[in-house]
Amino acid sequence: MLQRPRGTRDFLPGEMEQRRAVEAAMRDTARRWGYREVCTPEFEELELFTIRSGEGIIGEMYVFEDKGGRNMALRPELTAPVLRLYVNEGRVLRKPLRWFYFADCFRYERPQKGRYRQFWQFGIELIGVDSALADAEVIMVGDDVLRRAGIRFSLHVGHLGFMRSLLSGLPPEDQRPVRMFLDKKNWQGLEDFLCSTGNADLAGPLADLVQCRDLEQAFSIAGGMPEEERVRETFAILDDAGVNYTLDAGIARGLDYYTGTVFEAFAENLGAENQVMGGGTYRLAHLFGGEDTPSCGFAIGFDRVMVARGDREPAAERVVAVVYSPEGRAYALEVAREFRNAGIRTELDLTGRSISSQLSQAAKGANYAIILGRREAETRQVTIKNLATGVQVQVPLAGAVDGVRSGDPR
Repeated sequence: MLQRPRGTRDFLPGEMEQRRAVEAAMRDTARRWGYREVCTPEFEELELFTIRSGEGIIGEMYVFEDKGGRNMALRPELTAPVLRLYVNEGRVLRKPLRWFYFADCFRYERPQKGRYRQFWQFGIELIGVDSALADAEVIMVGDDVLRRAGIRFSLHVGHLGFMRSLLSGLPPEDQRPVRMFLDKKNWQGLEDFLCSTGNADLAGPLADLVQCRDLEQAFSIAGGMPEEERVRETFAILDDAGVNYTLDAGIARGLDYYTGTVFEAFAENLGAENQVMGGGTYRLAHLFGGEDTPSCGFAIGFDRVMVARGDREPAAERVVAVVYSPEGRAYALEVAREFRNAGIRTELDLTGRSISSQLSQAAKGANYAIILGRREAETRQVTIKNLATGVQVQVPLAGAVDGVRSGDPR
């Protein structure tokens, strides 16, 4: 028996209904903030991803050579493709651009709960505006999207200026190991490394900054920084908007990628792999042949969001089963069409079984049975049966449709 590829999943109808409902809520939230959907190819030129991250990421990607000898890759993320789209098609559009996406990505890594080789990302990119309000808006959209997705999470917001200020005296080759130790919360490794490079005096301030949750204290630890006014304004906007966040001045991940404001969200019930959103300000367009363009965005791990939600029943949906005799078949097709046109899920028996057998089958998944025989076909009426209560009445077709829609057919 052939099996699905490792790190991928199959989704049955119940799972897909839940996923589509959450996806729809996230899309609707982005739309309400003025963001419009874009879509990029599932594969791109390999250089699109290595030009920023280097050749080292190739081992984590699905890479292939096409028939023209070009090196291609299945997309491992969506920010680079969206910025490539901006450079190709969007530079002449009116700024700022508010774009969102929802699509699958591919990474060759060890599968585990909430982490797969084929996974889905939801994200937004705000392109072409550089202001504290722009940074704050992206954070607020991310907060709103996660709330609409129905998960409990904590939102951490910081600014890389704090960390850059503290690390400014270190050569670039020493800053990367320091960031790695900070990201892993490996205090002993950090202290040992700083001692080996003659910078033991940095260990204390770095630990203080990572644990700091007060803005004034963070400025005190980091010292003077040119972005101070911008940082204060960004946090003031979040406070004015009532966003529930935790100041995290010690965010070290992404210093090679992000340029200023950074933020992360962590689900409450995912264990160690609990980050569901990450984002911040960045500048990538110039790497892909465009002008230097300020941008801010985030990506949400949709699969982790679904795990964080847990097992939930999809929203109740009214289902109608059309049950008919041979004499009522032509009318049954018409009746089924009317219910479907009204947006009601309608199933028609395909087997030619007796009405009693059809009713037994309908009771396993439908809310109502529409019973059609010779009499109904001649009078243009329908007999509607509530399969939960057993009550049935004969009504005109239009009344049956309205009644099912309202939950009170009479």
